Amino acid sequence: MDAIEEKLKALPADAPDRLKQLERLYAALDRKTARKSLASNEPSDLVGIRALRPEGPRKIALGYGDDVLLDRIAGAWLGRAAGCLLGKPCEGWSREKIEAYLQLAGATLDDYFPLAANETPELRVINKAWTRGRIKEMVRDDDTDYTVLGLHVLEKFGRDFTPKNVAETWMETLPIRMTYTAEREAYRNFVMEVWPPESAAKRNPYREWIGAQIRCDGWAYTAPGNLELAAEFAWRDASISHVKNGIYGEMLFAAMIAAAFTTSDVKKAIDLGLSEIPAKCRLAKAVRDTVKWAKKSATWQETHDQIMKEYGHYHPVHTINNAAIVIMALLHGEGDFGRTIEIAVMGGLDTDCNGATAGSVFGAMCGASKLPQAKWTAPFNDTLRSAVIGFDGAKFSDLAARTLVLAKKFRE
Repeated sequence: MDAIEEKLKALPADAPDRLKQLERLYAALDRKTARKSLASNEPSDLVGIRALRPEGPRKIALGYGDDVLLDRIAGAWLGRAAGCLLGKPCEGWSREKIEAYLQLAGATLDDYFPLAANETPELRVINKAWTRGRIKEMVRDDDTDYTVLGLHVLEKFGRDFTPKNVAETWMETLPIRMTYTAEREAYRNFVMEVWPPESAAKRNPYREWIGAQIRCDGWAYTAPGNLELAAEFAWRDASISHVKNGIYGEMLFAAMIAAAFTTSDVKKAIDLGLSEIPAKCRLAKAVRDTVKWAKKSATWQETHDQIMKEYGHYHPVHTINNAAIVIMALLHGEGDFGRTIEIAVMGGLDTDCNGATAGSVFGAMCGASKLPQAKWTAPFNDTLRSAVIGFDGAKFSDLAARTLVLAKKFRE
């Protein structure tokens, strides 16, 4: 325990000057610098990140035409939505709590989340309308709001958009109460005219949490096969609210999704994603560990046990532990969409985010035409609800078509 933590624990809850003392402790915490080993291996600037990344192809030819690309883009949009909605009723639950609820319901997670007739105060879904048999559209969620925002930014500013363009677009189109953790702290900084990159770190204790990682998709969908561009787009977005591994999470999965448009080999997509982030960062190590454990484990549960043993000390909404769960799901899903998003959700923690990211990668690999439509995508009735101004009630088919226009433009 360091000196700041000791002072915090010793501070009486009823101290008359508690707020002032907390302010002083927070200021002291802000002045602390990272250990040299972390600082040298985990930069937050793009030049520094690229200097430490492994060798990679950076860009891969697609090898197919626009019809197939449109199908894969649509698959990514729909796969993301399906994975998100599967995990939404149990967001933040542990694996053990999810297993207990499913036992109560007498069901498995081979379809959308079931509703137990005999719920208890301890085992109760967040919203019954998000459960199996009750879904009539894709409900609003920040995991899809940011995908929409990525598309909107690129349509408005083109491929040369800046981090400040993203920040200003948030303020113009996204209500602040529809943001959470790192995004809300960054939003507050924008209001105070603290702009990127300072906005990411100022009074932002969540700056390595999962918030940026869930924002990677809109950038990746418009850069299929172009790993470097997808990762750069992700960096420009992530740098407004996150640092270090918070940024790397978005870059990793942006590059993975861009790679998924070119391969059906999950391990290859993971390796290509790793080629765009620092080789010795904590996130890269967690991903490599998960790949190693998945190879040796007979079941995803064994891999999950290893993840929680090694990385369970992180907050349940941190980038690193949740990214490991997504990697676990993609590897143990063995090419089955439903199985992949089921494992991502059953792993617990940030369940809707993990289901969404796993579904996005898988959807980009296989395309909408190969997703189990009757079970997973038909319930949306081609409709996405969104808090982003001008996008509520958008059609998935229209969003995919608009994304294709940008993907072709940037490729050319």
